[in-house]
Amino acid sequence: MNTITGRFRIAGIWEGVSLLLLVCIAMPLKYFADISSAVAVLGMIHGILFPLYLIALVHLGLVKKWKVSRWIMGVAAGLLPFGTFIFEAYLRKREWK
Repeated sequence: MNTITGRFRIAGIWEGVSLLLLVCIAMPLKYFADISSAVAVLGMIHGILFPLYLIALVHLGLVKKWKVSRWIMGVAAGLLPFGTFIFEAYLRKREWK
């Protein structure tokens, strides 16, 4: 948590978990069980965590002087289920040795 990469990893994990909970639990509850309160709660949590992930992404990208393609990969990872986990593994393999 003391480094830029540590903060990005934590933001990515929390954002990824919130997206998975929203897509895999809250959305099916809304459409199959008519329980929309789960989407309201998890949607708000995800709505807070996604911008925090983007802030951490921008901070890390500026410090590491990323190319545009890596920026696009990071933003796309935040939009896809399991994307933040895959992107973090990609960065660990390429940069964080």
